[in-house]
Order: sequence, then structure tokens, then C-alpha cells
Amino acid sequence: MSRSSESDPLRPSDHIDAAPEAAGDGGNPRLGFVGWLRFLWRQLTSMRTAIVLLLLLAIAAVPGSLVPQRSSDPNGVIQVRADNPELVWLYDALSLHDVYSSPWFSAIYLLLFTSLVGCVIPRLAHHWRAMRAQPPRTPARLTRLVGFRTVAGDASDLDRADGVLRKLGYRTARYGDSISAERGYLRETGNLVFHISMLALLLVVGIGSGFGYQGQRLVVEGRSFANAQSSYDTFTSGRWFDEGALEPFSLSLDDLDVVYEMENPNAIGAPLDFTASVTVTEPGQEARPGQIKVNEPLRIAGANLYLISNGYAPRVIVRDAEGEVVFDEYTPFLAQEDPMMTSLGVLKVPDGLDEQLGLLGFFYPSAGQLETGALASIYPDLLNPVLSLRGFTGDLGLDAGVPRSVYALDTDDLTPIAGGDAEADELTMALGETAEIPGGLGTIEFADVQRYGVIEVHEDVTQVPVLWITIVLFVSLLASLLIPRRRMWVKAAGGRLELAGLARGEDPTLERAVADLARRIGGDEAEAGSETSAHPEPGADASRSDASARPDADAAASASDTTPEPRSDATGPAARRGPDGRIDA
Repeated sequence: MSRSSESDPLRPSDHIDAAPEAAGDGGNPRLGFVGWLRFLWRQLTSMRTAIVLLLLLAIAAVPGSLVPQRSSDPNGVIQVRADNPELVWLYDALSLHDVYSSPWFSAIYLLLFTSLVGCVIPRLAHHWRAMRAQPPRTPARLTRLVGFRTVAGDASDLDRADGVLRKLGYRTARYGDSISAERGYLRETGNLVFHISMLALLLVVGIGSGFGYQGQRLVVEGRSFANAQSSYDTFTSGRWFDEGALEPFSLSLDDLDVVYEMENPNAIGAPLDFTASVTVTEPGQEARPGQIKVNEPLRIAGANLYLISNGYAPRVIVRDAEGEVVFDEYTPFLAQEDPMMTSLGVLKVPDGLDEQLGLLGFFYPSAGQLETGALASIYPDLLNPVLSLRGFTGDLGLDAGVPRSVYALDTDDLTPIAGGDAEADELTMALGETAEIPGGLGTIEFADVQRYGVIEVHEDVTQVPVLWITIVLFVSLLASLLIPRRRMWVKAAGGRLELAGLARGEDPTLERAVADLARRIGGDEAEAGSETSAHPEPGADASRSDASARPDADAAASASDTTPEPRSDATGPAARRGPDGRIDA
């Protein structure tokens, strides 16, 4: 304090004057380019950053569950964009229909992966060194550590104590007339395995998904499709998927059975179960029956087949003025947001009539008339099927070479001939009825109706690896939470054996573990020994109670305030915890 700043060779002003270029405006050293890189790397690889990125990844996945995705629900994408045309720019700007392949989601994913790699690798090296190192030397004073007690014995009993400790799973080291033991490294091992499992999960999902595919096909009862890319209504595949890897098989939808609630008056018509009965044909094998339920997929040739939706497909027959059939198909109608399965559909007749004909209408499985006179479905099953169609003539745009949805009809440039602004009413038909097309174009017959199911074929090579990684992740997490990390010491002093322990972190069972060790070493005398050790020296009782309330590092420091045994790795007599968490005494 009395030295002048002029005579102090290490005063800050001398350093600033000597190297002004290394200081910033505030007097702090400039990091430089390499320094900033190191600083950013340390921030990125910190555990706090990894937790924040993991949270961000979870938040970033939320839009993927709220907004329809092109890979899983292309029809939903079309509907959302049609219902919200003013938000289409936002969907495209933020890639909300392709969340999991968007640049911002990929950035969070890669940053999290990098953070975990940078966090785990240094800890692996450190843990490897710690596991190979000998337990630390015995503190000079054990009286101030947790659970201190004494039992009868001397240095000749240390070999027996060493055997007891080894049977309990401790690693031991002999230092003079004492034994140092430690256990619980599986706790840190579990922690590291947990983080490695997280890395493996990210890697498997990120890379493995590039080898899978997903396709959807709408199949009407009695119809079939083959597992070829051209057969699917929508098909998406991973980056590394080979189209030639599609396993050849075909699937026929024999029957789609839906069970509805009939007993609960508050939920009449609510669907209870969906069952698709199918026939599967694979090369070189006989056709076999199969069954698909909503939560019970059918596995074929390494792919899972899911039933994701269902609806009705009316069979409509259109004849020209001479009675010739120009259109005869089962046309799927998409169910609207109506539990009674009111469905909307589009029929397009480009050829065979004097003009191209477009039909836009509703299908009611069990039609009933409201007070307003409008039709509505009052039950989701086929009790009174009715088809109501609005007609338009003109160029349907099918020859323009522009892809158009089969579930949409652009009526802006068409002429209405039935329903809406037309002079004629809508064409309303019950099952089996026929209606005249205005203008003498021909007739329309509502001939039949079948159910359809949307079958999704999904091959995901990551399912089995993800299952095993999840199991390992769960077990390692339990290990990191439940296995205690502790150290024990047994020391021969004054004609008795002294025992004490120290835990890294919270370990409420430590004192009981020391007492159990004392009983194993001292037998029946252990209880008497614990009583005689209540006051091993003046003031030891109070110090021991104080040590139990302090952190383990402080307790170890207090326990080693006497001159320790000679050692090669010590720099002073006080016990302290090194950067690896080990106690140096």
C-alpha cells in the first residue's frame, strides 16, 4: 500500500503506455480477429447456448404442426391458401408450408448440432483423463468431513478396508496409512452418453430422413394402386432417395368400414373406429388380406401404410343428347369442416358434349332440409344420399398446359347454366335419379356412391435407430440423475480407523453410506466407535456440523488445514477442488 506508483513495475499505466495498440477505447485489450472467433466459439459451445438452441428448435417446430405441410397434407395447403389469399406472401416468405426444410429451421438445427459437438468433445477427453487418474490423497483432517466416525483398528486393517471398498464399487488408492476411494463416475458417463445420444438423434433424423419417401393415394372401394411414383397423388422423397428403390407391390381397397356413436345422445354420429380391409399383392407371392386402422398401420416391403382420411365418391354418369355415355366415374368429394360429412366436389367433362361442362356441387350422406329450405347432412353415414350440382359451360382450361387441381373449378370465365346466377335451379338428385342438363346438352345420373380412403405409404429408415437411441438416451439420463458421485477415506490414526466421506453435489445418503462402511469394517464395534468419535478433539463437533452445512469444496478445504502427508502433486496444505472437480489435499 505504501509503494508509489512510480516504483511499481507492474502498474496498469505502464502496460497501457507500452502497448497502446493492444488496448481499446475503454482501456481493455482488443480481442482481434482470432480472439473474437475464440470468444464466439466458447459462447456457441456453452451448455447454456445448447439449451437455448434446443428450446428454439422446439419453438420452430410449432408452425409445422399448425400450418399444413406440403410433404404431409398437400390438399390442406391448397385449402389454406385458398381461404387466406392475403397471407400467401407470408406463407411463402417464411416457408411455412415447408417448415422442416426451411433455411431458418435448418440454421437452428445445424447450430444446435455444432454446439453439442463442441460441448461434448472436450468433456469426453477430460472425463477420460479423470477416470484413469488415481483417487486424490487423503485430507489431513477427516473430522470436518461428512459422516466422520471411528472404528477399532490400525494400519494392519487397511487391506481389509480396501477389500470392502472395492466390493462396494469404489476405486481405491493407498497413501501411507490411509486409503482414498471414489465412485460415481458413471454419473458423468451417463451425462456424456445423454448428450452423445442427442447428437446421434439429430444426425440420424437429419441424414436418415434423406433416404425415405412418403406418398399419398386416394383409393375408392374396389379400386387398387401400385407402389410406383406415377401412381401417387402426391409424392415426396429425401435428398438421397433412389426412385428405383421402390419395392413393387399393389394394394386394393376392398372395404372401408366406419363405426359411429349411436348410444350417447350428446355425441350421435361421432366416428369411433375406421377399418380399411385391403388385399396386398407382392411379386412372387400370393395375394394376402390386410387391415389398416387409424393407429395401426400395415407394413409392406419395409414401408408403413396409414389410413389418414376418408370420404365419399359419388358415381356420376353424364350422357349426351343422343344418350351416349361421355363421362362415368367415381369422383371423390372432400369432406368440409362438418362432422356430418357434408362434402364438396368438382366434376369436369371436357369432351363428348357440345360444350365443355364443369360441375361444382355438394354431397349430403344423409340429407335433411333446414327451416330455410337449404339442404344439410344430419348424419355422417349413408342414410339418404343426395347430390346437388351447379353447372357451368365454357373453356375449362384443361388444354392450356397449366397444371390445375382436380378439386377446384375456376368459374370466372365460365357461363353458369344451373344454380347460382343461372336461370335454372341447381341439379339435385337422390341416389338413382337423373336430371336434365340445361341447354339440351344431355343428362346427369347419380348412379352409385362408394367410400374412399386416403392411404399414405411412408418408408422411414430412421425408425429403428431412433427407437434404440431414445432408449439409450432415457437410461443415460436416469444414470446422470440417480448415481451419486462420492469419495470415501479410511485412515489409521491413534490406534483407530477414521472414516469420512465427501460428495460432489447433493447426496443425502452420504452419511448413511459412511455408517454402512463403518459397520462393514468394524462390525459390532462400529456403533460404539461412532459414539466415541463424537468429540475426537476439542471443537471438532461444532466444526463437523458446520462442514455438513457448507459446500463440499469448502468442507474439504477446512478438513485439510494441517500439514498433509508428502505428495508430489500438492501446492499447499489446504484441500481444494481442481478444475476437474477432484479434491487435492
